Amino acid sequence: MKAHDGMYIGGAWRPAAGTDTIAVVNPADEQVIAHVPAGTAVDVDHAVRAARAAFPGWAATPPAERAARIGALRDVLAARKDEIAATVTAELGSPLPMSQAVHAGVPVLVAGSYAELAATYAFEERHGNSTVLLEPVGVVGAITPWNYPLHQIVAKVAPALAAGCTVVLKPAEDTPLTAQLFAEATEEAGLPAGVFNLVTGLGPVAGQALAGHEDVDLVSFTGSTAVGKQIGATAGGAVKRVALELGGKSANVILLGADLAKAVNVGVANVMSNSGQTCSAWTRMLVDADRYEEAVALAASAVAKYVPGERVGPLVNAKQRARVRGYIEKGIEEGARVVAGGPDAPLPTGYYVSPTVFADVTPEMAIAQEEIFGPVISILKYEDEDDALRIANGTVYGLAGAVWAADDTEAVAFARRMDTGQVDINGGRFNPLAPFGGYKQSGVGRELGSHGLAEYLQTKSLQF
Repeated sequence: MKAHDGMYIGGAWRPAAGTDTIAVVNPADEQVIAHVPAGTAVDVDHAVRAARAAFPGWAATPPAERAARIGALRDVLAARKDEIAATVTAELGSPLPMSQAVHAGVPVLVAGSYAELAATYAFEERHGNSTVLLEPVGVVGAITPWNYPLHQIVAKVAPALAAGCTVVLKPAEDTPLTAQLFAEATEEAGLPAGVFNLVTGLGPVAGQALAGHEDVDLVSFTGSTAVGKQIGATAGGAVKRVALELGGKSANVILLGADLAKAVNVGVANVMSNSGQTCSAWTRMLVDADRYEEAVALAASAVAKYVPGERVGPLVNAKQRARVRGYIEKGIEEGARVVAGGPDAPLPTGYYVSPTVFADVTPEMAIAQEEIFGPVISILKYEDEDDALRIANGTVYGLAGAVWAADDTEAVAFARRMDTGQVDINGGRFNPLAPFGGYKQSGVGRELGSHGLAEYLQTKSLQF
């Protein structure tokens, strides 16, 4: 794979301050495919300085012109979708059809949505005798994860650009090649120098330097709740804003009267997508006692179609594979019943984990409380709707979820009582304009749509 040996700072590829590099490994065959520089605090400082220098000009650029540049970026991403998909497959291990449809396709939709919003958003409002100005917050430090490497970049960078902010991106060390492709795309789209900057590196070094930099006005982070707490504490000490999209343990609630077969099959597909490496995955399936064993059998049958190396890719690295297999072993130790999969490696090479379904799971088990981030489903039994709600709300997380019922009205009534940021009703489709983010320890703030744009704005009122 093609890789740059420098950082993208101030509109050009610059040599890294240090000599250390990061090996990029293909998780499907465990082979090193490239090396990228391991950025230091010096690289981060150079990038932040470039972003700060570019900020006044970009903030003053009329929204219609910012919209045009984001639209050009969307067009470049669309034109390079095959290259993007191949790169994601190489460094994340995602099956190519998934990379083409989701990893390369969704970012184009999201970028397009912000091209439209930038042109139509009301950056000024009138309230009584006051004019309220919505102004860019400044320099944004964006720290993105590896599970959706391009989508998470676009979901942060596009609204920041639409708001008039400049950006320094620190991508996950497992998937830096996709980030480098994005940097190339910003240049091809004609973004002014310094408006977007890229520093590759390790989280504890480059990520921490970015989160703590005195000239970064807002830190937008997606990743684990544990790291999010650290970033929040660092930002809080400097009284800077944060947007945190963190972990999840989402419930797939199947109420009496719902189409059980459809709910189970869609629920299994949801968790198997991206090898279970999705923070919003519906990893807890809640079924009434009378239909419980039927649901277990349906889930076991459905998951058998997800063959490792074909429909299900590997996990991102050896550490993640060990973590997920450890949770499967923990579930067995706690008394859950394995009805599909298990801890044994399904293939001799690659960071694969067998798609696994647990039955007889109780709410207090680790596999029902903690984010596993792999292709593992826990099926829990409830006695009535109040019991189902208690179980659904009974974790520290609140990111997403699903409700299935005989009709939408019944499902919506239940969803209104769930402590979570997004709920799909009877298989509702993904909407790139809908706000995404969590309750409780699933995060602070929202991404996507107008709510995502608002994260990068600050408010000034003029009275006259």
